Amino acid sequence: MSATKVYPVYQIPYKGQDICLAQAPVGSAPAAQFMDWLIGYGVKEMISTGTCGVLVPIAENRFLVPVKALRDEGTSYHYVAPSRYIDIDPKMLRLIEKTLLAQGLAYQEVITWSTDGFYRKTKEKVAYRQEEGCSVVEMECSALAAVAQLRGILWGQLLFTADTLADVEVYDQRNWGADSFSFALHLCLEVLNTLEKDGKATDF
Repeated sequence: MSATKVYPVYQIPYKGQDICLAQAPVGSAPAAQFMDWLIGYGVKEMISTGTCGVLVPIAENRFLVPVKALRDEGTSYHYVAPSRYIDIDPKMLRLIEKTLLAQGLAYQEVITWSTDGFYRKTKEKVAYRQEEGCSVVEMECSALAAVAQLRGILWGQLLFTADTLADVEVYDQRNWGADSFSFALHLCLEVLNTLEKDGKATDF
C-alpha cells in the first residue's frame, strides 16, 4: 500500500501449487520497492511480464526474452555496483525459453533499454541505443534484475511488444500490445509451474 494507491497481492492455486500474483507499479523505483517487499514476505522465485516499445522493426504482440538490460535508470545503482549493463540470471533465461518452446512459441532474445525518462526517448537517444544493440525499451528490467541479484532470488522477465519507436519521426502506439496481456500471464504461470516440476531438481 502507498499513500495514494493499494497494490493487491493475491495467492492463487495453479496446477497444485500456490502462486503469488500481483500487478507492480510502473517505473524502476516503485517496482523495485514492491519487489523488495515481496521478497521480505518470503518470495524466492519470481517472473515479471509487461509491454515494451520497440526500437527496431518488430511486429506488435511478439514475445521477447531480455538477456541483459542497459541501466539508464537510477534505482539499480543502489543495489549493485555500477555498470553499463546488467545480465539476467541465465538459469531463469533457460527456464523461460524452455517454457516458450514447450508452448510452441517463437521468441527472440533481446537487449533492453531500461529508462526513467517517460518523455526523453529522443531521436538522438534512440539512435544511440540502437547502435548499442538495444532492440526494445521499458522502465523496470535493470532495476528488478539488480534487486534479484542483491537479494539472491531467481528472477526473469518476459516482454511483449507494444508501441514502436523504430522510426521516431512516425511514432506509432499501435494497440499497446493489448492482445497479449492474458496470454503473457498464462506463460508466466507456466514458467513457475515448470520451475516447480523440474527446475529445482535440475540445472535446466
